[in-house]
Amino acid sequence: MKKIISVISVLLMFLIAACSAGTKAEPTPTPDPFVVKGRQVFNARCATCHALEPNTTIIGPSLAGVATRAETRVPGLSADEYIQISILRPGDYVVEGYNNVMITNFSKELTSEDMNALVAFLLTLK
Repeated sequence: MKKIISVISVLLMFLIAACSAGTKAEPTPTPDPFVVKGRQVFNARCATCHALEPNTTIIGPSLAGVATRAETRVPGLSADEYIQISILRPGDYVVEGYNNVMITNFSKELTSEDMNALVAFLLTLK
């Protein structure tokens, strides 16, 4: 009888382990507060002209995938550098098919922290 109880106990442990193995909840990643701030800056300053959805034009090009494109747009510039220059001196690299109508005074209107947060957010758009 003791042996049967031991076998049943072992089987129950395996059954419980098997049932709970697939239900382990993965923790939700905590968003980077700096990137969250960048998204807020984007929504306040950029979203009126730039969409985040692919193939969507408001006034300027969609920024969906901008981090990936920025890596190869200008030889010798990193994605970070390209995005910063495109914001601060938008006439330097106008995307083909678009007019140079972007605001040119972001260096005066954005704090360094806001600018860096915005770039950090845009670099997440792969």
